[in-house]
Amino acid sequence: MSELFKRTHMCGELNADNINENIILNGWVSKRRNLGSLIFVDLRDKTGITQVVFNDDVPKDLFDKADSLRGEFVIGIKGVVKERSSKNDKMATGDIEVFADDIVIYSAAETPPIYIKDDDNVDDNLRLKYRYLDLRKKKMQDNLMLRHKVVKCARDYFDESGFTEVETPMLIKPTPEGARDYLVPSRMKPGRFYALPQSPQMFKQLLMVGGTDKYMQIVKCFRDEDLRADRQPEFTQIDLEMSFADADDVIDVQEGFIKKVMKDIKNIDVKIPLDRISYDDSMDRFGSDKPDTRFGFELKKLKEATLNSEFKVFNNAEDVRGICIANASSEFSRKNLDKIINEAKQYGCGGVVWIRVEDDKYNSSVNKFFDQDALKKIADVFGAKPNDLILIVADKTKVVFDSLGFLRRHMAGKLGLLDENQFNFLWVVDFPLFEGDEETGEMKAMHHPFTQPKTEQIHLLDTEPLKVKANAYDIVLNGVELGGGSIRIHDKDLQAKMFNVLGLTDEECDEKFGFLIEAFKYGVPPHAGLAYGLDRLVMLLLGESSIREVIAFPKNQNAECMVSEAPGIAGKEQLEELGISVNE
Repeated sequence: MSELFKRTHMCGELNADNINENIILNGWVSKRRNLGSLIFVDLRDKTGITQVVFNDDVPKDLFDKADSLRGEFVIGIKGVVKERSSKNDKMATGDIEVFADDIVIYSAAETPPIYIKDDDNVDDNLRLKYRYLDLRKKKMQDNLMLRHKVVKCARDYFDESGFTEVETPMLIKPTPEGARDYLVPSRMKPGRFYALPQSPQMFKQLLMVGGTDKYMQIVKCFRDEDLRADRQPEFTQIDLEMSFADADDVIDVQEGFIKKVMKDIKNIDVKIPLDRISYDDSMDRFGSDKPDTRFGFELKKLKEATLNSEFKVFNNAEDVRGICIANASSEFSRKNLDKIINEAKQYGCGGVVWIRVEDDKYNSSVNKFFDQDALKKIADVFGAKPNDLILIVADKTKVVFDSLGFLRRHMAGKLGLLDENQFNFLWVVDFPLFEGDEETGEMKAMHHPFTQPKTEQIHLLDTEPLKVKANAYDIVLNGVELGGGSIRIHDKDLQAKMFNVLGLTDEECDEKFGFLIEAFKYGVPPHAGLAYGLDRLVMLLLGESSIREVIAFPKNQNAECMVSEAPGIAGKEQLEELGISVNE
């Protein structure tokens, strides 16, 4: 077993102040260069790289040992810090180098399947398969360090604000919360299953019943749903709940947290209170309940401006709206537009009409249905100028919102308007309490069934439930929902009415939520809360486009762990013990 050299410094810490000091470093060999009488080794750890020098003054066995080093060998060195004759201003340690007088090789390494450098452009599947190598890159170490700092910031802030961190169970009862549960079979109760929590929602409400008053937790959550850039099967929330609090109390505390995070992590002073926008206004203006306000291109209604046209698509549509992309027409060829329109169709629209505003005329994909005066009427709705590009969708209102919401942000991205160093926070409030399932026609809660309706609209639950607004609020950053919360129902009769509107029978309520209903019989304080997506927050602070870049061991697009090859096959004996049979 190799002797352990107890390090005195990290590789990225040394500078001119350390000249002539005897030091010990440990790390990975990033590069080795043999110049005959000199061997240079770039030694790397999570803090950076230091150049280590072996010259022919050292014993031959030491020189030969240094010559045997290859990339990713793990070594320790002892030596003296010297001023570097040819300084490297591209390295934090570029003013110095270490002349080694001893070396230990902890472990040799084979040639790695991926390069250990930030700009390797390696395939994502290879990066995930060899994630332990990928994590050696400075970028990934920096990402994990920033995540650590955000978590510490959260714990410090909420501790100082009177919150108690409490862990809630990972093995819970399956309940309907909007996504599929991950199920865990019970050996002790054959035929029964635990679920991994989609959120700690009911347990944090029980903590309020239990008198905890202010709760927080950095907690893993699990949802069996399709993956995308900001979604993983397992993710982490900063979860919060407060007793005797209304929406303003929750929002005030959270804005203090956002202000602290941005100052501590990015040295940016965020002006609070943050802007608030209603759900209805957000959808009308941006086609999204998580609007990106770093740029314009707001939606405009065009139904009136297109009345009496010969274009049946507009005449027969429930809704007609458009966006105007300023000074962008020349940036997009017809081929480019066709490709973008094809991408928009994944949101349900049959197509997208475009109008190019030129110096003295209008050119459109529907020229044969609209004369110049009619096209001018549409352009005037936007106050369009030459070289502007108008995109129009006509369909059901939801499809119009979804399609234009996508196009708005997609076009901004194409034009380089998504500045990752600009942080536009806002609150979206006054969400609908319910939404109708287009396929089944069934009513479902937009957030969850414990969300309190607006007090003045409770009477509408019996007659027009889709008109009822919720005491709910989402915090949004640059078009991404960072977190969401609501005032919770604490009145057992109102909770029963909520379940009734959702079509749940007494038996179903008892089966799914019986323990919460039982707890509410014994006195429950008014309470409210919120949960942040930690992964999403860190992703945006780093300017990354996927939460996989801020998770140590993420899943791929098929929800597989490429390192451990999970999910795996359970053995026959294990399945029999659980009372489970698998159809091949």
